Amino acid sequence: MGSFGGISVAIFVVQALLASVVLVSAQGSTTARPRWQTLSGDQPFVVARGGFSGIFADSSFGAYSLALLTGPSDVILWCDVQLTKDGAGICFPDLKLDNNSNIASVLNDKPTTYLVNGVSTKGLFSIDYTLKDLGNNNVFLSQGVYSRTNKFDGQNYPIMTVQDTYTQLKPLGFWLNIQHDAFYAQHNLSMRSFLLSVTRNAAVTIDYISSPEVAFLQNIAPIFRRSATKFVFRFLGREDVEPSTNQTYDSLSKNLTFIKTFASGIIVPKSYIWPVDGSLYLQPSTTIVLDAHKEGLEVFASDFYNDVPFSFNYSYDPVAEYLQFVDNGIFSVDGVISDFPMTPSAAIDCFSHLGTNATKQVDLLVISNNGASGDYPGCTDVAYAKAIEDGVDVLDCPVQMTKDGTPICLGTINLIDSTTVTQSGFSNLTTTIPEIMQGSGIFSFNLSWSDIQTLKPVISSPQSQYKLFRNPKFKNAGKFLTLSDFLSMAKNASSLNGVLISIENAPYLAEQGFGVTDAVLNALSKAGYDKQTAQKVMIQSSNSSVLMKFKGEPNYQLVYKVDEDIGGAQSSTIEDIRRFADAVVISKDSVFPENSAFLAGTTDVVQRLQAANLSVFVQTFRNEFTAQAWDFFSDATIEINSFYGGAGINGVITDFPKTSDRYRRNRCLNRGNKTPGYMTPVQPGSLLQLVTTEYLPPAEAPNPYLTEADVVEPPLPPVAAKTPTSTLSGTASAPRSPNGQPKVTTSVIVPLMAVLLAVYLLF
Repeated sequence: MGSFGGISVAIFVVQALLASVVLVSAQGSTTARPRWQTLSGDQPFVVARGGFSGIFADSSFGAYSLALLTGPSDVILWCDVQLTKDGAGICFPDLKLDNNSNIASVLNDKPTTYLVNGVSTKGLFSIDYTLKDLGNNNVFLSQGVYSRTNKFDGQNYPIMTVQDTYTQLKPLGFWLNIQHDAFYAQHNLSMRSFLLSVTRNAAVTIDYISSPEVAFLQNIAPIFRRSATKFVFRFLGREDVEPSTNQTYDSLSKNLTFIKTFASGIIVPKSYIWPVDGSLYLQPSTTIVLDAHKEGLEVFASDFYNDVPFSFNYSYDPVAEYLQFVDNGIFSVDGVISDFPMTPSAAIDCFSHLGTNATKQVDLLVISNNGASGDYPGCTDVAYAKAIEDGVDVLDCPVQMTKDGTPICLGTINLIDSTTVTQSGFSNLTTTIPEIMQGSGIFSFNLSWSDIQTLKPVISSPQSQYKLFRNPKFKNAGKFLTLSDFLSMAKNASSLNGVLISIENAPYLAEQGFGVTDAVLNALSKAGYDKQTAQKVMIQSSNSSVLMKFKGEPNYQLVYKVDEDIGGAQSSTIEDIRRFADAVVISKDSVFPENSAFLAGTTDVVQRLQAANLSVFVQTFRNEFTAQAWDFFSDATIEINSFYGGAGINGVITDFPKTSDRYRRNRCLNRGNKTPGYMTPVQPGSLLQLVTTEYLPPAEAPNPYLTEADVVEPPLPPVAAKTPTSTLSGTASAPRSPNGQPKVTTSVIVPLMAVLLAVYLLF
């Protein structure tokens, strides 16, 4: 195609790039491990569907190149073959060109309607255009999944032929998927003839051919009788009907002996193996993998997407999902077909067969955020138990005060955020306290501890605006704990390194008669933490005055929380922090600032704080893909690896401790220049360099510097004497303003080849 001139200059670069990729990827883990439970006993293959189509346009040069860069050396490139009007085979994800290209905007053709498998389908079909039509009219590939970024569409990736895809990229594995042979035959186009022409090209090697049509695979078998090409039968939806046998795919899945007569393997949607119920919870596995292996059939699982919600059992962790298919102790699929091939590459090579007692490879502290709050309501007994089970080092308790002066663990001082208080008899206690927060709330000190115990916990879902909810089956599970209960639970957990006690709003609480710092010191002393060193005690606050109150306690590590995104810190400010803190908590954006969900670069905040002997912990790590920059490819493990391996942070504060603990045990760490591409930290800002001018997001002002004025505070005020009230349990007197006048109670408002070079620089 004429449009290949736009990338021809990159070909020389890609040859050198891919050579280095093969070298790096080939240097995967060499650690001995149990034999795989695949048909061959070898590790499963990674098949990149349309390349790295989770980020670049499906079947584009960029998508295929990134798949080769970030996958193992034997990653298989998948090409969905479509035929043009003149019988050319192109790599394109669908019969229709509308959704994955700009054809509708560059050509004014009216859509055509054809029958596809008996269904009337309207669009701009490949059979209505010659290869020359597509090239001469500048038809370029575009991102066809609207929830994914379209910022790379300006790269003008041309539609590539099957032959050019192979010769330009030279993959070690090449897979052709023929989805609609019967449709093309109806329009006098022969997929068989096309494949015959490809086999006559000595420069192209086809490793796999798949199709959901039985007759097609039976028909082409003679062409490849003397080749090493494998035929794979693709199962569609269980109730869909295979056209040549007129049987449902569910029925065919029960007759694998028949499938073996014309195929050496099968592709099945992952739900065929691990079904989920209507609430997206895993059901027991089927026997299809074991049954297929008995017949001598390889099994490839499909429909893996990091950015599509899957079973709640995986806690939004795509690595956990892949491990369920390749390392469950019963069977392993022979390959996975993914839009994000970097993730299964790491899952297979770095995380499989680790066992429960794998050694930590790196010194990365894992601190919980309200316990395992990604799986259970935060700060409940079940969230804390899950965090301990998941390998957390430091268990956290954000201390809030109740009306009767009991220190409890609760994620925020506003009960609306984490309890069912608005559905209780206390819903009329809504007040507005500007010193604490904007808007209204029902605060912990408005209710007694016995009142709070009548409320149900509520799981947090910080990405609910994207319809991503957490573990709904257990959304109200568990019970809240007092600080004393928390300390007792932590002290009995031998695996813990320590506890982190977070204190906020102490100045305001002191003015209202609540001595939160004294309550914490008293609870720690009663629990014996002031006299032991087995578990360290970390005291965290965004108020330097709070930390100064604990400065004289020799057994406590003091942690200063920077409660805003910063772009740097003055030297004098860092010196001030050193006077009262041993460590600092900063936001992710303070390490890698973002612009429209792209990493815009990196700051020197971590390095400068560490140079002052301050440990740096970063918050908050969450598994939901919408909580991560595009640069991390919708994979929380890639994000953690980039913050640790790229920025050198000392610890993570996370809703999902299991993901972080598993990361630091993976066998691909500490390998120096032998680190595989899929365990290499991303380079902040490199992905943004691939965005062309017309797609660039507006520039954002840099985050402010942290100054002395942000850090230095007057001492905590003395705890005011509390005036006894005659209010009944379940009511609260209105908080008073500094002038002594009651604040007005308000109603509840709940806020609901430059391109290739840049790709290379990503890692």
